[in-house]
Amino acid sequence: MRILITGGNGQLGSEWVYFLNKQGVEFIALPSSDLDITDHPDVRRVLNNLRPDLIINCAAYTKVDQAEDEQEKAFAVNADGVRNLADYCAEHQIKLVHFSTDYVFEGRIEDKESLPDGYPEEHPTNPINVYGESKLAGENEIVNSGCDHLLIRVSWLCGRFGNNFVKSMIRLGKERDELKVVNDQFGCPTFADNVVKNTWHLTEQKISGIYHISSKGMITWYDLAKAIFKKTGEPVEVKPIPGSEFTTKAQRPGFSLLSTKKIEAVPGITITDWQEDLHELLANIDT
Repeated sequence: MRILITGGNGQLGSEWVYFLNKQGVEFIALPSSDLDITDHPDVRRVLNNLRPDLIINCAAYTKVDQAEDEQEKAFAVNADGVRNLADYCAEHQIKLVHFSTDYVFEGRIEDKESLPDGYPEEHPTNPINVYGESKLAGENEIVNSGCDHLLIRVSWLCGRFGNNFVKSMIRLGKERDELKVVNDQFGCPTFADNVVKNTWHLTEQKISGIYHISSKGMITWYDLAKAIFKKTGEPVEVKPIPGSEFTTKAQRPGFSLLSTKKIEAVPGITITDWQEDLHELLANIDT
């Protein structure tokens, strides 16, 4: 099977490269500099040359705050680029694996009470920022294309590669004695290695559709920061603050937990507690 990974040098793309190399699976990983998914002719040229059987799309615009000012750029990558891939996959009977986000949901804090297990896959979407809107537009492009697809939503993505909250906390913890972290936004981290392992299992089982992958539990960013420093032993005082004190251009959801009940019903899938997953990441993180 010919596997193509787009966005191969990003956080998730790098995790795929690491995983498939360990599995001894042959693949081609292209960074955005070698395959610009927003360039329709380039997509056609590269895919006609490589003729993949499976495309794992890790190319994405992920700058949540900058997206408010760079709406065209966000939609170009997260929607138009995805359409280029999806249309090609539909025409050539290629399966497309794509990754989306908890930000496609409204994230009302009231939903924390009515949806204690998190948002299920079929819950109505209603993003509150440009990034979420662009990712939802990409989801719609895939569904409308009619291609065979596996669409995975993740939340609070952290991994050994690239930039993420865990690595930022480790860096800041070495520079400061005190950190203020938001304590009224609820969700759960998703660890890149679990995303890749579980997505690969779904792919091997020839499963299609929309699935949520996250760790078990519900916490705040403050809880996650406290746990990071407890496990690393860094003497940092973490102070809880409301999100209103931390000004950002893009509005953030108060609740963004993803339900994993659907994927947990698939034999062979492993969804573990966030603290266990954090411990595993900290033991292997590339800082």
